[in-house]
Amino acid sequence: MDEHRAAPGTVTGPAPAPAPEDRLFGRDAELARLFRTVDSRTADPAAEAGAVLVLTGDAGTGKSALLDSAARRAAARGTRVLRACGSESEADLAFSALHQLLRPVRAEADALPPGQRAALHDALGTGQAGGSPDPLLTGLAVLGLLSALGERGPVLAVLDDAHWCDRASLDALAFAARRLAEEPVTVLVGARTGDRLPGFDRQVPVLTLGPLDDAAAHRLLDLQPRRPAGRTRARILDQAGGNPLALTELTRAAADSESGLAAGEPPSAGPLPLTGRLERLFAARLPGLPSRTTRVLLLLAAMDTADHAAVPAGLPHVEDDAWLPAEQAGLVRRTGRDTRFRHPLVRAAVYHAAPFDARRDAHRALAGMLPDAPDRRAWHLAAASVRPDAAVSAELERTADRARRRGGHAAAAKALQRAAELAPRRTDAARLLVEAAGAAVFTGDLAWVEELAAAARARTDDPALLATAAAHAGRLATLTVRHSVVFSRLAGAAEELAVAQPADALDLLAGAAVVRFYSGEEHQRHRIEDILRRVPEHAPASHDWLRAWVRAVSAPDDGRPQLLRALTASMAEAEHRPGRLTALAVMAWVLDETPQAARAFDAAFDRWESREPLPEGLGGAAAWTYVELGRWGQAREVCARMAAVGATAGLDHAVACAAAVDAVVLAHQGDAAAARARAADALSLIDPLESRSVTVYARRALGAAAAAEGAYDTAYDQLRAAFTADGAPLHYHASCPALADLAAAAVRSGRREEAHAVVERCARTLGEHASPRLRALLSRARALLAAPEDAEPYFRAGLAEPVLAHWPFERAQALLDLAEWLRRRRRIAEARPLLAEALETFRRLGARPWIDRARSESRAAGLDVTAPAPDALAELSPQQQQIVGLAARGLTNREIGEKLFLSPRTVGSHLYRSFPKLGITARSQLRDLVERALHGAC
Repeated sequence: MDEHRAAPGTVTGPAPAPAPEDRLFGRDAELARLFRTVDSRTADPAAEAGAVLVLTGDAGTGKSALLDSAARRAAARGTRVLRACGSESEADLAFSALHQLLRPVRAEADALPPGQRAALHDALGTGQAGGSPDPLLTGLAVLGLLSALGERGPVLAVLDDAHWCDRASLDALAFAARRLAEEPVTVLVGARTGDRLPGFDRQVPVLTLGPLDDAAAHRLLDLQPRRPAGRTRARILDQAGGNPLALTELTRAAADSESGLAAGEPPSAGPLPLTGRLERLFAARLPGLPSRTTRVLLLLAAMDTADHAAVPAGLPHVEDDAWLPAEQAGLVRRTGRDTRFRHPLVRAAVYHAAPFDARRDAHRALAGMLPDAPDRRAWHLAAASVRPDAAVSAELERTADRARRRGGHAAAAKALQRAAELAPRRTDAARLLVEAAGAAVFTGDLAWVEELAAAARARTDDPALLATAAAHAGRLATLTVRHSVVFSRLAGAAEELAVAQPADALDLLAGAAVVRFYSGEEHQRHRIEDILRRVPEHAPASHDWLRAWVRAVSAPDDGRPQLLRALTASMAEAEHRPGRLTALAVMAWVLDETPQAARAFDAAFDRWESREPLPEGLGGAAAWTYVELGRWGQAREVCARMAAVGATAGLDHAVACAAAVDAVVLAHQGDAAAARARAADALSLIDPLESRSVTVYARRALGAAAAAEGAYDTAYDQLRAAFTADGAPLHYHASCPALADLAAAAVRSGRREEAHAVVERCARTLGEHASPRLRALLSRARALLAAPEDAEPYFRAGLAEPVLAHWPFERAQALLDLAEWLRRRRRIAEARPLLAEALETFRRLGARPWIDRARSESRAAGLDVTAPAPDALAELSPQQQQIVGLAARGLTNREIGEKLFLSPRTVGSHLYRSFPKLGITARSQLRDLVERALHGAC
């Protein structure tokens, strides 16, 4: 069924009507689903059908034929069609599938913004040497290019045999596909059943092809040139199992050998899977071919798409008559000088039927034909190697280095793994395996990382290498939801190295501290403290900052003054070290030194020259820092990046953390439905006992969303879930900032006494080293829960903390609470300035529920509070507010899309819908509108 597949990467135009052999039997429903998906997206980009559909099925079930039919129909209707097809041997070449897909439109990428254009060129190998594309920039470039093509007319991107596509291409295409909601662009993906497609394996519609029913199978057999009958037909139907390709190929085999199936002998025996039977079937045709045909077939089988590109004329010095027997046998198809196998199974059969010596000679011959393609040459030499070879190992190591510079971490890890297998010395093999594990971290494949680390452990007892291998595995595992297992491994390794290798022990303990933060397990804190005591105090002195960091992250309220001194000293030394600076920013945040954390994050991100493609556990801390400082738009940008990267890598904890923080901002902005949806996303991804931090963040978001709607009973229940049954914090850092909100909900739901017990229990837990911010929140909670005549001192004490100004939303809440209390005591003159300040802050933040509450209270206090035009911003959705704010700063739609991970068309659509709500008609009016909103007064 593959002989009619279009050349990968081509842009097809109107196609002729399908020939009889192109008919699809038993696939009417599936074909209608494909047509409906493409047609609905063409007519309405926002159609519910969605931008992506994944078509899965076993080899030979007709995926390619269905995709071809959809592509031909779309092309006939004027849709621009892009094609790419995966290749098993090309799966290690980063961005090879993306190169196929975008090759016909590569020139149009020159209109992309410089950063995206450079990232795309680097990914496709057409940029300047040494380019290292940011995976997110590459994804944005693909999104921008598809969006730009969509502006000229509908686009259909077809990715066939996606299970053999390289990981980097899948990541980039999946990133773009998830953001095509507003675009007339459809993505159809074909893949083998059971193969995981990173990025396309979550919340993407899947259409699975099963076997043909008996009626369709009989109709297909009836159309074959030599229709089988009787027992032969029964055997074919039984062995094919409803697989269309097997039906046609077994029929051909039966016709070719009357002494085979017709005599009752099956083409192969034994309980082999279908793929194996077909491979053996295809191999059965080889003995009858001329020897030179067999040789060129094996050479072709050892090639892949990249080799074809490197040898433009195909296989040199091969005469046409050498291919003719293979073509007549139905093994290959020829288009001009280009010769390809009719199906990947044919290639596999040819390759595996040959003796190893013949396969090795084929790879050596191909290596000789590829002097200008060092990566492919290295892999062919490796395939021809039967024993360790230092030279080939070195070539593969260089291949890995080139892949890493292009962002192809999976390709780099595979090359390093193979280089280790060929390294003559065990020490070199161990080193290469550890490096492979480091590269594999960025694929998100924890099982692979652990396999590589285990292989390294089997080859060396070098403590430094073993510690690095353990740290690599732990580095990735901390962002999954396996916190208990990961902590045990990291802590165990750190304990073994505590005395002999304190630097490595502290590195491992840093990972363990991150896990302790995520899980909130108290016994993990005690284990970390015990191991820290075993690490010599000043060995090495250069790691003193890391010792303080581990203590701060695992127990920020224990010895806070000493930790602050260590933070100040370490910050001065880290000014020009972005990696160290971001780590210290995390430390500042957990110590409630949020302004210092923000300065460090800002400085580090400004100086970071080559960001790694995975969040190093820093994204959540950075997002929370910006939330607390009132930089909500920036916080949501961090969440968008963190979620996109985490989803691409399959790191559920990172995705959940981003969703929870985002939900809190949405709730504060008044988008309660969206906040609940994001919080539900977060909770669905984690085990609440393994990830207490995310659990608490999600409950805080749900509580804020309920409070925004006036559902205070629900709000209290959600916020109460951030604490244990006896009132202790469920999470040592995430729970206590919710105390004031818990008290506010308790007052309005009649549960004051229970909340009072929780507040006082937490106050005892925090002790004398509570941060000024937490002291202010405790004071506000006590004021709300106190008897009316006793509340004022608590209100005043909370607002007396000067640092509270760094948490504008929390300060505005406290101001509003005190103003309400004063007004109810008829102290109107004292309440009015507090109300004015609170309302101005809520307006600046875009906190719509709080704007309404402050405005209502202001009117009750006798203030003439009008609803000026700037408050029209509050009627926009949070995302529209972000877009309008960035547009007011002069950013183009494309630049806004880069920041928010949206396509320019989606940005434009939001602006188009926002203008009428704002009462403006031109983009030039946005700046004045936003400035009035920021500086508006009662």
